Amino acid sequence: MNVETFLAHHGLGENPFTAEEARHDPVFERLPRDAAGHPDFPKILGRIDRPSTAIVFGEKGSGKTAIRLLIGRLVAEHNQTHADHRVLLVPYDDLNPLLDRIATSNRHHGGHGPAEGDAARIGRALDHVRLQDHQDAILSLAVTRLVDAILGTSTAAGEPGEAMVVPEDIERRVRQLPRQLRADVAVLAAIYDAPRRGSAVQRWKALLRALRLGRFTPHFWAGLGAAVLAVLAGGMLLADRLAAEHSVWLNLAGALCAAGAIGLGITWALRWLNLWRLVGQLAAAAPAMERSQADLRRMLMDLRREDLAGQPWPWKGNTDARYQLTARLLGVLDALGYGGMMVLVDRIDEPTLVAGQPERMMKVIWPMLDNKFLQQRGVGVKLLLPIELRHALLRQSPAFFQEARLDKQCMIERLNWSGTTLYDLCTHRLNVCRRKSDDRQGEAMSLTDLFEPEVSRQMLIDALDQMQQPRDAFKFLYAAIQEHCRSIPEEQASARIPRAVMDSVRRQQAQRLNDLQRGIAPS
Repeated sequence: MNVETFLAHHGLGENPFTAEEARHDPVFERLPRDAAGHPDFPKILGRIDRPSTAIVFGEKGSGKTAIRLLIGRLVAEHNQTHADHRVLLVPYDDLNPLLDRIATSNRHHGGHGPAEGDAARIGRALDHVRLQDHQDAILSLAVTRLVDAILGTSTAAGEPGEAMVVPEDIERRVRQLPRQLRADVAVLAAIYDAPRRGSAVQRWKALLRALRLGRFTPHFWAGLGAAVLAVLAGGMLLADRLAAEHSVWLNLAGALCAAGAIGLGITWALRWLNLWRLVGQLAAAAPAMERSQADLRRMLMDLRREDLAGQPWPWKGNTDARYQLTARLLGVLDALGYGGMMVLVDRIDEPTLVAGQPERMMKVIWPMLDNKFLQQRGVGVKLLLPIELRHALLRQSPAFFQEARLDKQCMIERLNWSGTTLYDLCTHRLNVCRRKSDDRQGEAMSLTDLFEPEVSRQMLIDALDQMQQPRDAFKFLYAAIQEHCRSIPEEQASARIPRAVMDSVRRQQAQRLNDLQRGIAPS
């Protein structure tokens, strides 16, 4: 029997149970928001207008990525209806660039011996991951979206809620910002802006024009003046030498121009040396920073000395600088109608250097379990973590828990799914996949409609309860449909799955999950 024939008999336009990853699941995108999430989702989300932290642990396939996508969808809806109290969404779910830069920096600084193996080298590199590196990466993502909004470009990824909703009067709001806020934007952009395409220097020039800060600073005029006076002094001295008679006034004017050129040149050189030292300190303190030292020097030279004074530069030893920079970013966002920022941390087991190993995940994530970081005002951090880290967390020392203060965080220790909840979820997916032309469109479809009458609702709930996770529940139902269609000839086509097939597939899937938990079968 053909699977399409089976689906068509039930008025289904597509198989509701084929997808195993929420990011590539068109059915999930069409689910009502009250049917798409875990029962604990309201607690995880909290209030959108007052972002708060949540720590969630879940098995593979338990719905962590679906939670992230659903949060993005709801934040996008919120931003459309709350023009003066929007929330900036910062998806922090690709840690490969950060870890690769840290590993490269560690290698350049002699962080391992020549005979060290790959595993030891990777472990040593991950030992250098700090909370400050995560803060730099998050600030880079947020600042890039802010600059995109100001310039009217779009270099961010395309998932719901990621790009900033630009106020219609963005140009006027930016022009009316106090100079200090505009200088804060420029400094943040110089350090952290990381466009996905195009020239960073050209983007910087466009940003300065939008911020009305201008590139002709006293430092620029000092350099230009030194060059002009040097040329005049040389010209006057040459003219005096070529003249028939020696001119005292010409010599005096040449000497004055030369003195002025030397004075302005010294002023220019001192400013350049100060910026060279500043940029060197920033590069040493932030190895994960994408900006090259040459580009950063060129950008900071375009700003006035008073614009740079008092900035919380993230030097070594200044552990509070990133918090101050985050506060300044929030101040700018508030002036543009954004009342807070929500950071979504997901897929930490996927980076190449982590490769799903719990010990490596710990080295990456443990620095973020800091109470001061997790409880920043106006910032909500949603940590969607693999269940292996919960097991590791329970083995930590009392001092670790005292620093993390997990009792103050909203923590979901496990994303548990009951058979009833999975039954409802699968039923919702069935109804979403109904053909619009189906005559029974007005009738609600139940999961039991796919099975023979001998298969009761409770039998299905018990079977789904064994599956434990949405991904495994979908695999069970997909396999049941496939097995039924394989075992029935087309001329004897039956539109309902018998109990024998359901029981057989349930045993196979339960054995697969048991082997997976024992570590003798892949997921």
